Amino acid sequence: MFDNTCKFLAENFSEDFASWLLGEPITMTQLSPSELSLEPIRADALILLNSDSDVLHIEFQTEPDPIMPFRMADYRLRGFRRFPQKRMRQVVIYLTRSTSPLVHQTAFEIPGTRHEFEVIRLWEQPTQTFLEATGLLPLAVLTQTPDTAQTLRQIATRIEAIPDQRIQSNVAASTGILAGLLLNKELINQVLRRDIMQQSVIYQEWREEFRQEGECSLILRLLSRRIGEVTPEQRSQIQALSINQLEALGEALLDFTKPGDLEEWLRSHL
Repeated sequence: MFDNTCKFLAENFSEDFASWLLGEPITMTQLSPSELSLEPIRADALILLNSDSDVLHIEFQTEPDPIMPFRMADYRLRGFRRFPQKRMRQVVIYLTRSTSPLVHQTAFEIPGTRHEFEVIRLWEQPTQTFLEATGLLPLAVLTQTPDTAQTLRQIATRIEAIPDQRIQSNVAASTGILAGLLLNKELINQVLRRDIMQQSVIYQEWREEFRQEGECSLILRLLSRRIGEVTPEQRSQIQALSINQLEALGEALLDFTKPGDLEEWLRSHL
């Protein structure tokens, strides 16, 4: 959820992110990870923005990742293979405070090879920078502020001043999601207008995601009662189903009498 929110912000407010990370408001477009043949390596978490002269690679992390240096080196080589003439700026942005030494790693190194990348720990960043750009507002609550609740109120005031209703709702919803890393839901709902957040694209996606998770959990419980223990492989297959497929399975399982019935259903619907 947090990764997807950050990805949404970077892709929809690319000029704000370029101004922050590259120092100039370059217009950037989304670059599909498939162009770098990255599907096997967490392509869903990869944010690539592309301009005439630059490729900006951003990784948002809520937790330290021990293989991050390798991933960054691998992405860089793939990026060079696809765009040998372009500069590639790579930045890992850690969202939540951590004492792990991993959040200070800025290089991948093996005998004969060294690759460096940048790391930003949001809790060390000055808050004001993020209050001055619409696309960065949702991140401001995670910065160096001494009073997180007060910063959320400052963000809310700035959100109220956004003239475009669609942008306003998307920024509000993104702020509410990211603020949940530090603040309780009651405070967030007091400060941010719920009616504005509910109109946003990302809020709808978030609600759909929770709906899908809830539906999946219910179906797994019903299957356990109906046919006994579901195997780990079947559980993974069920968790990958769409809402429509989950609803279809929910109807079909009423007629299941043995484990083979589930296996047969999955084989015919995947």
